[in-house]
This record gives sequence, structure tokens and C-alpha cells, in this order.
Amino acid sequence: MRTAGSALECTLAPRTLARATETSAMAGQRSVDILRRRIAQSIPAAGTGGAGPPETGMTEGNARTPQFLRYAGAGAVGTAVHYSTLIALVQTGIATPVVGSTLGATGGALVNYALNHRYTFGSRRAHTQALPRFAAVALVGIALNAAVLAALLTVLSAHYLVAQVVATLAVLVFGFLVNRRWTF
Repeated sequence: MRTAGSALECTLAPRTLARATETSAMAGQRSVDILRRRIAQSIPAAGTGGAGPPETGMTEGNARTPQFLRYAGAGAVGTAVHYSTLIALVQTGIATPVVGSTLGATGGALVNYALNHRYTFGSRRAHTQALPRFAAVALVGIALNAAVLAALLTVLSAHYLVAQVVATLAVLVFGFLVNRRWTF
């Protein structure tokens, strides 16, 4: 038996999904634009002999900040894929939040690998070496994401999107530290 509330939810769910998907797509496009600008800034000007931009006097500690920002920008694109998939699967009733999030995180990881290998870390490692390492880190990250999400949903009865934001932050920090040191 349907109640007035469930009829309203069925009417609002497609609109909410459309807005969430549109917002995710816009955030993804902004991240791509930011990455393009950063890449363009890092390419040496013609006639400089590959010298690149002038010395900035940055120490190793604050030189990591731009790299982390590139990592976060690439992650925003992957996160847009992740959240779009999650929202679509949950709102249509195809999957639970944990399953939808796991599938979305897998899609986002594929996007993240391509962006991080080339743009964030400028890796010279062959894909045959970097991809298995990235996959291992991604699998641990996906498991961490699912565990944090499930815990927040079960223990705190949090809304699945609020719980997902917390899980995403945990995986962001974990992934950056391990990928920087080991993967790329």
C-alpha cells in the first residue's frame, strides 16, 4: 500500500537524481578544466630548452601541495563518476548504498588511474608495473570505503550520501599517501 509520502518520493526521486547527476557532471567538468590549466602551466615554453618554469624556491614540503591539489582534482573527476553511479543505482532501487558505492568506486578508480599516472605524478613507470600497484591500492581503498560507509550507515544511521562524503575523505588521504610513495 502506497502512502502519500511514498508517492511524493517516487515523483521527486527522478528529479533529485537528475539534479545530482547534473551537479556531478558540472563538478567533473570544473575539475577537468582545472587540470587542463595546471598542465598547460607546467609545460615549458618554446625555446626554453625544456627548462620549464623559473625556480620557485619551494621546499620539498610545500612542493607536495600542488601535487596533492592535482591528485584531488583528478580525484574529483573520479568522484563524479563514483557518486553519479552511486546515486543512480540507489535512487532507482537497483542496489543498496554499499553495493552502489562499491560499483561507483570501481568506475572512479579506472578514471583516477589514467589521470594520476599521467598528470598528477607524471609517472615514468610502465603500466605493467604501475597498474597492478594502483589496482592493489584501489582495492584496499574500495574496501576501506565500503567499511566506513557500512559502519556509518549501521552505527549512526547516517544518510548514505553524508556517510559517503566521510568515506571519500578517508580514502582520499589513504590513497594519496600510498600512491605517492609506492604506486607511481
